[in-house]
Amino acid sequence: MPDVIERPVPVRRRVLPLLWAVVAVLLFHAPYLWLGSASYVTLDDNLDTEVVLPWLLTRSGTALDYHASTVVPALMNGVPRNALRPGLSLTVLLFNSFEPLTAYLLNQLLVRLVALLGMYRLVRQYGLPKPAQRGLAALLALAWAILPLYSMYGISVLGQPWVLLALLQLRRPGASWLHLLPLVLFPLWSNLVLAGAFVLLGGAAVLGIDAVRSGRVAWRAVAGLASMALLYAVVEYPLLYSLLIERQFVPHRVEFDYARLTPGGVGAGILASARYFLLGQYHAGLFLRAAPVLAAGLAVWVTPSPRRYPLVRELSFLLVVLGLTAVFCGFYPQLMGAVQKQLPLLRTFNLSRFHFLTPLLWFVVLVLSLRHLPSAAARWSVVGLQLLIGLAMNTEWVINLRYLAGRAPANEPSYAAYIAPALFQRIQADVKARTGLEPAQYRVASLGLPPAVASLNGFYTLDAYLNNYPLTYKRQFRPLIADELARSPTLATYFDAWGNRCYLFSAELGKNFRVGAVPMRIIREWRFNAAAFRKLGGRYVLSAARLATPARSGLRLAGDYAMAGAYWHIWVYEVQ
Repeated sequence: MPDVIERPVPVRRRVLPLLWAVVAVLLFHAPYLWLGSASYVTLDDNLDTEVVLPWLLTRSGTALDYHASTVVPALMNGVPRNALRPGLSLTVLLFNSFEPLTAYLLNQLLVRLVALLGMYRLVRQYGLPKPAQRGLAALLALAWAILPLYSMYGISVLGQPWVLLALLQLRRPGASWLHLLPLVLFPLWSNLVLAGAFVLLGGAAVLGIDAVRSGRVAWRAVAGLASMALLYAVVEYPLLYSLLIERQFVPHRVEFDYARLTPGGVGAGILASARYFLLGQYHAGLFLRAAPVLAAGLAVWVTPSPRRYPLVRELSFLLVVLGLTAVFCGFYPQLMGAVQKQLPLLRTFNLSRFHFLTPLLWFVVLVLSLRHLPSAAARWSVVGLQLLIGLAMNTEWVINLRYLAGRAPANEPSYAAYIAPALFQRIQADVKARTGLEPAQYRVASLGLPPAVASLNGFYTLDAYLNNYPLTYKRQFRPLIADELARSPTLATYFDAWGNRCYLFSAELGKNFRVGAVPMRIIREWRFNAAAFRKLGGRYVLSAARLATPARSGLRLAGDYAMAGAYWHIWVYEVQ
């Protein structure tokens, strides 16, 4: 009987599922393309801070200037350049080449495409390798690529499959050194403090477990991980130099007080732990973990007894790791509150960011479970569920769909309405007509709106939202708002025990930093220290709420600005 010759699968059929997934990622971004500047961009912790910083670095020409004396003049009277993100980054390169919105959207598209390709390669190599599983692998990779998270952190989360794939490949005998490439490139498009350090620790744990199981050390993989650490040292040179060799300034983070910031009690820790386990954290991937849990339960249920024990053992190990991580993150603030006096250095670092690793671990649970589900319909249904959950919980994307449908939420302005360039250009033009001054020649601060709005419109601000800035500046700024902080214990704790938002506060507004034009807000009493503001170099307060008695605050009304299409109604007050 003649041998049966297997016909090779045509290239088109092999790549077609992946191509459809790429098309799906492009369609995912179609609402942004259609809406343009009318797109919605996540505001909190994103447009109010992360978007403006690389843009200011590139516009000031300081992105790669790491001298200790270099400052970014448009922020906080010249914040030290080395307090901000590193310049050796693809994200910064994009902001150097394009306007902020274009750079943001292009960065997000590239991040999600890289995520798709990385997860597809990983699961095809180690999870779903059969020819018939190409479509399922592509759908799973798509579900990974559209996860709701902050793309301004680059591939810190969504690029992790490339790191895992590289380590797994390098541990194999005869592995090519080309597999080092993802490990070398990862630091150029990720954040060491938020995720990179934990990815390195996670990679070391993977190699350690592999060494115990196999009885040998995968030295190529170890060298790869060391190369990644070395590249991080190059990229994050200013931060590491300041921490390990010569401190350029004392950061405001040394005054973080977790005991004041965090609700106490076991109940609060349990609730936070449950959130971390079932939902994750919004910066790193906020999605209901229903699909992996369902898949794991089904896999254990249908797997016959002889094969069930190894599956239960592997799933139990992963779920225990995820559970312990959730408990550690959930109770971390209480833990730090208890030991911060004995270990003050821990005030400045957030070790709870191990949660940046959990989305990938949950997808590992999902893939491992899929391998044991005999029903193709069940496999496709579970992955489809994960895709739908990711889309439904991607708030930015959903709000853009609402914009397309003409049902935009009133309190979630579009990029154009939020930045309102024409409105702020009018303010600048009026100031120049009245005083002859360019924006670089005077300083402003904002009330009721994030200072990032003023920054993106070219103003030089005394206030900012930064994760790192000199403690001396925080103490210089506090007298401006000291009387308002005295009126609100909540705001006093917010500023004194945290202080990343170095803002003008009003006890009447509370933590409302998005006071829209409608309805108009009036602040009846604002105890502002105009003399301290003037001493710091301030001249104008840009307020999204009208002051009922500006003279009592040491201010006078210099202009009243509103415009169709702008989210803000701005009252400009000049210090007397």
